[in-house]
Amino acid sequence: MGRTLNGSRRGRVAAALALPIALTLTLSPTPVLADPAAQSSEVTPDRQPTTEQNGVALLRIVVPDEAAVDELNSMGVDLAEYKKQVDGGLEVHAVLSPAEAQSLRDQGFDVRGSITDQGDFARNQTERRQALAAEAAAADEADTLTPLRAEWFTSLDDQRFLSVEVKSSATDATTVLTATWDSGPRTAPDSGGTATMSRFTDAGQYMYHRFNAPLPITQAPTKVTITSSHGGSVTVPVTKWLGEKRKPPSKHYVEDFVDHYMDPTEVTGRISTLAKEFPKISQIIDLPYKTNGYRRAAQAQFGTAAASTLYVTSKAYGSEGGNDLSVALVQPAAPSSPLSVAVDGKNVTVSLATDASGAAASTARQVVDAVNANTSAAALLTAATYRGNAGAGLVAAAPATKLTDNLKAPATVSRQPFQMKALRIGKKRDGSKVGVFLYCQEHAREWVTPLTCVETAERLLRNYAHDERTRKLVDNLDIFIMPTVNPDGGTYSFYDYNMQRKNMTNYCAGTNSGDPASRNSWGVDLNRNFSVGSLFDGYSGASSSCTSGTFAGPSELSEPEARNEVWLTHQYPNIKFAMNTHSYGGYFMWPPGAYKTQGRELLPRVDYGTENYFWNASTHILSAVQEWRGTGIWPGQTGPVPDVLYSAAGNSADEHWFNRGIIGWDFEVGADVYNAETKQFEPVGFQPDFAEGHEEAMEFANGQIAILEVARSFSEDNDRPRSKIEVTGRTDSSVTFTFSTDEPANVYYTLDGSRPTLSSPKLAEAGMREGAQQITVTKETEVHWFSVDIAGNVENNYKPDGHSDNYREDKVKVRNVR
Repeated sequence: MGRTLNGSRRGRVAAALALPIALTLTLSPTPVLADPAAQSSEVTPDRQPTTEQNGVALLRIVVPDEAAVDELNSMGVDLAEYKKQVDGGLEVHAVLSPAEAQSLRDQGFDVRGSITDQGDFARNQTERRQALAAEAAAADEADTLTPLRAEWFTSLDDQRFLSVEVKSSATDATTVLTATWDSGPRTAPDSGGTATMSRFTDAGQYMYHRFNAPLPITQAPTKVTITSSHGGSVTVPVTKWLGEKRKPPSKHYVEDFVDHYMDPTEVTGRISTLAKEFPKISQIIDLPYKTNGYRRAAQAQFGTAAASTLYVTSKAYGSEGGNDLSVALVQPAAPSSPLSVAVDGKNVTVSLATDASGAAASTARQVVDAVNANTSAAALLTAATYRGNAGAGLVAAAPATKLTDNLKAPATVSRQPFQMKALRIGKKRDGSKVGVFLYCQEHAREWVTPLTCVETAERLLRNYAHDERTRKLVDNLDIFIMPTVNPDGGTYSFYDYNMQRKNMTNYCAGTNSGDPASRNSWGVDLNRNFSVGSLFDGYSGASSSCTSGTFAGPSELSEPEARNEVWLTHQYPNIKFAMNTHSYGGYFMWPPGAYKTQGRELLPRVDYGTENYFWNASTHILSAVQEWRGTGIWPGQTGPVPDVLYSAAGNSADEHWFNRGIIGWDFEVGADVYNAETKQFEPVGFQPDFAEGHEEAMEFANGQIAILEVARSFSEDNDRPRSKIEVTGRTDSSVTFTFSTDEPANVYYTLDGSRPTLSSPKLAEAGMREGAQQITVTKETEVHWFSVDIAGNVENNYKPDGHSDNYREDKVKVRNVR
């Protein structure tokens, strides 16, 4: 219930809001408040205390400074214990009725949307009742525990870790799972240790239980037992994760070709030089869409308080003449002078109006309108009030100020639209070989990723002549490497703002976020700009705000960088595999990558055979990563994107998979490093010191080479899969079975004695990370089926679209004991 703003606590709000607000012109956003001229001098009560809750909500209020917070307190506003710095000053939260909120708005306070209201209260109460009912029901019977994964692995310095994932049929929040494990063969079941598992939820839905981070252990366990607070229990074997033995390269194999972080200009020059050095097995592809360029309009800002502040923006980019412009605000010596604007070449002079006493009398709005109305000035620049402010404050004189684009890269870095390039590697580059697309640095601040792509290119070209393993890859694949998808943003990250994520295209121009203080927030998140599962389709994980870190752009594929990726996969339809390399965190993921938060509605999951293919390949790929220095990517950070990370609406892997059928993975290089002293995993960040960045580039270049090995095996796969029925359960009146295959493959089956085809039911996944679907029959059933692997090989060379009958068949018999 909000406190009534009674007469004994009349506000002195107008005085507080009229205080000067210092503006930082190019560094950080500045407070924005309503026009003081529109504020009344008091807060007038219009309701008395009541016990009614209707309409009361927890609302956001943005104030300029601590003095205004104190003023709210003195007025008796029911403030929450919350305060944080935001673009408009300070955000505080208050419990207010609609009348109280309106009263504050009338006094000039910036009262914004609700955090929670009575609707939330009602929902919480309903959810609580449902949860209590579920808990009561769950308490009456033991839950069923479904083991998903149980593995041990090593990472750096051979430290062992345990990772376990289990799903409980009791999904309520009170369910507690405890894991207990042995310390090796023939040891006591609890000799290894015991730990409580954490409940993993996403988009409000229970997923499964796991450890927040893999647990350090001293001995490799053979079994782990998980028990539930509801009485369920299950014991499963613990298998080793990673460590697959790969054929070593020849003794002449060379690696380690990067020795410093490189900006996009340098990276692009590097692959161009490689193509010239190795013209017989490589070439440069100039991608058709040039970027916007490392360039910005030039700007200048004038004023020390929001209402009296204005800024100007050049029509031309700074590098194309905008940086040569200047604006001066002068105060004539004569009284009662009119406001005027004069232009002399590239110099704009605004003569402020004066009153009868000779004092400056032009408001920010008047100056802005005068500049924009002057034909000569408007040809050079535009003017705006500060973030949409009414501009009623008086403008002070200011000396001639040069406009600047604020870009700091050296002159050797071009400001023109960037010609993006891809390096194509292969002995036979005519489309007849399986294509693999490796691309890096969609996000500008991820400096390690282009090094990974460059290192892979160097290894392939420089080892071709003397390493048989490399020669087989280059001879039998068509490899496309794009080391920097985001060259403009990458340059901005190197020289201007290292945390830049997006490209540099400014869709905030002309909006309330177009002032210089927002310059580090402009741009489009390229990995949210694609056309599948996008923000525009209602999927989660992207934003429509031009200053958001995940801004999806004004439309799907609005950005040339994204269109270049799509063009490449369409221009070269032989591309069947792809790898998008990001940082950081140490993840290995695949589609689908997006869902709608409401109901956690995912893009369609890949079929069961393809899912197994992803998992099977991950063992080979991540073992290669581990070979460099021992880094183990966690099992819990391996899998489809939404299972292990979050929804990423409009990402490129979904674009390539759903539109082109390209089997694509996502690396997040930079796995957390385990600190043996603190017994904690420590993150490495986007731009670790180069010693760490170098190691990350080396180990994940290993991973990219392993992806090429997976693709080569695919291209040479002529082996037909084999499958069989496995009975997994029996009762007196039913049999439960599934199918197993000797390699990742899809199984098509019928239960009615008919001939199976590609339109028949397909074996599905039982659930997320739960293995194969279980099929139950209650009478003797004749099962017909066949399997197809990812390369298209069909079991027994059966022709599902023909008339042959060499499919697999078996009878499942039910006891029917009475």
